Amino acid sequence: MKKLLLSLLVLLASQAYGQMADSLPPTPPAAKKWYQNIAIRGYAQARYNRLLETNPDLTCEQCDRSWGRNGGFFLRRVRVIFFGQLHERVYFYLQPDFASVPSGSSSQNFGQLRDAYIDLGLDKASRFRLRIGQSKVPYGFENMQSSQNRLALDRNDGLNSAVANERDLGVMFYWAPTAVRQRLAQLVKDGLKGSGDYGMLGVGAYNGQTANRPELNNQRHIVARFTYPLVMGRQIIEPGLQAYTGEYVVAKDQLSARVKYRPDLRYPDQRVAATFVLYPQPFGVQAEYNVGRGPEFNPRTDSIETQNLHGGYMLLNYRLRYKQQQLYPFLRIQYYDGGKKHERDARSYTVREAEIGAEWQPFSSFELVAMYTLSSRRFEDSQRPRNQERGGLLRLQAQVNF
Repeated sequence: MKKLLLSLLVLLASQAYGQMADSLPPTPPAAKKWYQNIAIRGYAQARYNRLLETNPDLTCEQCDRSWGRNGGFFLRRVRVIFFGQLHERVYFYLQPDFASVPSGSSSQNFGQLRDAYIDLGLDKASRFRLRIGQSKVPYGFENMQSSQNRLALDRNDGLNSAVANERDLGVMFYWAPTAVRQRLAQLVKDGLKGSGDYGMLGVGAYNGQTANRPELNNQRHIVARFTYPLVMGRQIIEPGLQAYTGEYVVAKDQLSARVKYRPDLRYPDQRVAATFVLYPQPFGVQAEYNVGRGPEFNPRTDSIETQNLHGGYMLLNYRLRYKQQQLYPFLRIQYYDGGKKHERDARSYTVREAEIGAEWQPFSSFELVAMYTLSSRRFEDSQRPRNQERGGLLRLQAQVNF
């Protein structure tokens, strides 16, 4: 009898303890440390441009410094990216490049900052956000598109001449509904060569002297961009408009000894551009054109003057898939007539160029691009007031993604 009573008391006690335990709130998971929210990725590109070369004097300073005479194997980019969501409303992004060539230097493979910014969400879903720091200026689809994803080896002269290295220091405001943000990100993840999530609307102010160069006046550049990826049946198209205005100061280290220029070295810098993209499912089209005015060298007067500019490109591409492999044949034609404010004496250009090639991805961590370029380039400054070069070359690039 005593054993039976003792067993009942133990049973009742265990039930009471179980009920008490059930009524207690669950123990919350331990909060992550800040460093547990940081991820690392990156990519590297190695190039060779001298195959089937017909003119070693054909070069492109903005494109690839290994073009032309004495060029060899070349590391175009070596990028390591640190990023993470530090807080529900705070995202950070840091990207150095270890294959930079400082202006005026004959040495290669210096480390240089490309991106260093935070995104501050103004609402919990970060549909409205501020981007503060050095980042891409929202002008042009191909400018926003990562070189890791772009088909042609270099960006087009027409729009890329607006912002060297596509970046500057400033503050940008981006807005897009959550569904649109997800669509913009998915266009990159799905291999459709998207430009990334820079919102439907982007408005900002930035220094205007381009990345890693000091500001030289008290006026900020103002930029605005609107884009929208439209789903039309099985196809996705993305039209866009963008514009910026400001004053560019030609730095004294960009001037030849005898070139003439305005006493204050300040020149209007204004552009507007239109974009149309049909994503490759399987056939794709990408086209952009811009007009504006800015500083440009005039060989007739040996001076830097405010002149009109215009130019753009069209790219046709196709996407082929076999198991894990992907192949993107493409053709791009481009034209540009205007100055390049960030080059010596705001160098004057007329560019007519056609490129045909293909990108092969046998697996996600490796890509190989072969591209033949036919180019006619007039690029003139005070040291070379008459300079027209024509030629062709086969260009190769191997890229590793990690």
